[in-house]
Amino acid sequence: RAGLAYDRTMSDEPHDTIDALSSENRTFPPSATFKADSLVVDTSLYDEANEDDEAFWARQATELVDWSEPWDTVLDWQLPYAKWFEGATLNVAHNCLDRHVAAGKGGKVAIHWEGEPGDTRKITYQDLLDEVSQFSNVLKGLGVDKGDRVNIYLPMIPEAAVAMLACARIGAAHSVVFGGFSSQSLSDRINDAEAKVLITADGGYRRGEVFPLKPAADEACESTPTIEHMIVVKRGGNDVTMVEGRDHWYHDLMDGASTDCPAEPMEAEHLLFLLYTSGTTGKPKGIMHTTGGYLTQVTYTHKYVFDLQPETDVFWCTADVGWITGHSYIVYGPLSNGCTQVMYEGVPNHPGNDRFWEIVEKYGVTIFYTAPTAIRTFMKWGADEPAKHDLSSLRLLGTVGEPINPEAWMWYHEHIGGERCPIVDTWWQTETGGIMISPLPGATTTKPGSATFPLPGVTAELVDDEAQPVPVGGGYLTLTRPWPGMLRGIWGDPDRYRETYWSRFEGRYFAGDGAKLDDAGYLWLLGRVDDVMNVSGHRISTTEVESALVSHPAVAEAAVVGATDATTGQAVIAYVILRGGADVGEQDLRAHVASEIGAIAKPRKVFITPDLPKTRSGKIMRRLLRDVAEGRLIGDTTTLADASIVDELQAKAAASTDD
Repeated sequence: RAGLAYDRTMSDEPHDTIDALSSENRTFPPSATFKADSLVVDTSLYDEANEDDEAFWARQATELVDWSEPWDTVLDWQLPYAKWFEGATLNVAHNCLDRHVAAGKGGKVAIHWEGEPGDTRKITYQDLLDEVSQFSNVLKGLGVDKGDRVNIYLPMIPEAAVAMLACARIGAAHSVVFGGFSSQSLSDRINDAEAKVLITADGGYRRGEVFPLKPAADEACESTPTIEHMIVVKRGGNDVTMVEGRDHWYHDLMDGASTDCPAEPMEAEHLLFLLYTSGTTGKPKGIMHTTGGYLTQVTYTHKYVFDLQPETDVFWCTADVGWITGHSYIVYGPLSNGCTQVMYEGVPNHPGNDRFWEIVEKYGVTIFYTAPTAIRTFMKWGADEPAKHDLSSLRLLGTVGEPINPEAWMWYHEHIGGERCPIVDTWWQTETGGIMISPLPGATTTKPGSATFPLPGVTAELVDDEAQPVPVGGGYLTLTRPWPGMLRGIWGDPDRYRETYWSRFEGRYFAGDGAKLDDAGYLWLLGRVDDVMNVSGHRISTTEVESALVSHPAVAEAAVVGATDATTGQAVIAYVILRGGADVGEQDLRAHVASEIGAIAKPRKVFITPDLPKTRSGKIMRRLLRDVAEGRLIGDTTTLADASIVDELQAKAAASTDD
């Protein structure tokens, strides 16, 4: 096979730029069958955007979004502050709902909702418009006005989308907090945003059991003086305590609420939502996204990256609405484009490891968008699980959240896509609002593990430590031109916005990701720069070492961190999950990395483990793995799906030290 090969031209002298250690030679052009009906099959969009990016974005905004009033200025760029479509007004909920109903599509299914226990709801665009209008009136009745902030702390149930759209309809900014976060995380975010209302549920389903949310919400509200009302959706049926005067059942408030609530036009730069992302200082950052530019970008990217055929496609993004992926590619992008989608409440392995594939078959999913972490988990469970189901409805696959290992890409291509589905490997961030780097599936020849090229309208460039462009090899990924969906700042902290994103390289946006360019100009994401290890002066990406480990036929998933080492500065420490039934020794895996990449990247230690510390969204907590590797006290584990795995890893590390 054409796999990973060590770049033996790499200098042995210490240097600062991230080393590009591996290469990938397999290519997958779009098939003639896929291109026959694809929206984009050539370079025309790229050519148009390169000619005049502002005119390009103005055309997307005109064609894809309904505006109440036109704009005076496409872009006002006062580095680092951008204003898009100034003078224009629009309403996001109108774009996601009203316009489709007005076009005669009210009976079309907007959301096929599947609860983890197996209960289902089929929600049409008319149904969704009615419920959003009712809930908008409920919020107004509780004193929520344009400009107020509303916190949402819900499981993956339709009411989460209803709440977001209702806020957008009346001009209140929502702040969604992932249901797996602790009460402290919730209270921190409520207090920073000074939210007026909290929307939560009694509980939700996860792995066959109800996880309570209301008690955590109650605990958070003990230290959140701005909360005037708490609205509680009945989902889990678990016992809760309702505080008189403050707490209200969602169904009681909705009973009799009017479905007449006109969508109010908002200024293009009106704050649509806050979404908090972790910061290096420990204090979460409230990322600000506004209305017109954000909606333009998510509608555009959802349409073209996923080659959307809205009349026939059934789209499924497996994310949670608590993350930016859920905002952009469950709520706003798909609904703005008027497509039908699947929304699932639970985990991929309840009641069996084939639950996702059962859902794909049940609803005839055509576009499937998930995380590399999930794909590696599917690999661990084995190809027999998807083989139980008819996945022939799938025509396009996507990945999001982190770089994907080439071997995981190939497994996805073969066992889920049946070797016929293009894969769009997408790079973007909470801060960018929408997808920035991705193939266009009818136009781009893909390579396993590469996000390929910036999308039309996006200008990205790799630079070295001196901010000089890197034509080939590793560097820092920067964005050199503003884009419509970009963050407008950090809530209440403009200095932190400038310092965090604009200070490292003058005139460039940099949010901490490393990447490399191959000889053909393909971009390969290497993960966070703080996930780069410095081994004997060489800056080695954890992603490349993980990819080398996963390329071993016995390995399902790997996580790599750098641990302090007196001799080399840092040493490579690997944690590996084996595929079902596989048996391989530590020395074999160390030797495999050396042969795939080179001796410089060979792990000092490989721990074979049944699981890794992951958040409830599936992200590996490498911070905790570094703590384990360096023998430090373990920090906060409240967001982990299973905190006991940390104890097991610590025991393994201690035993290794004793040896």
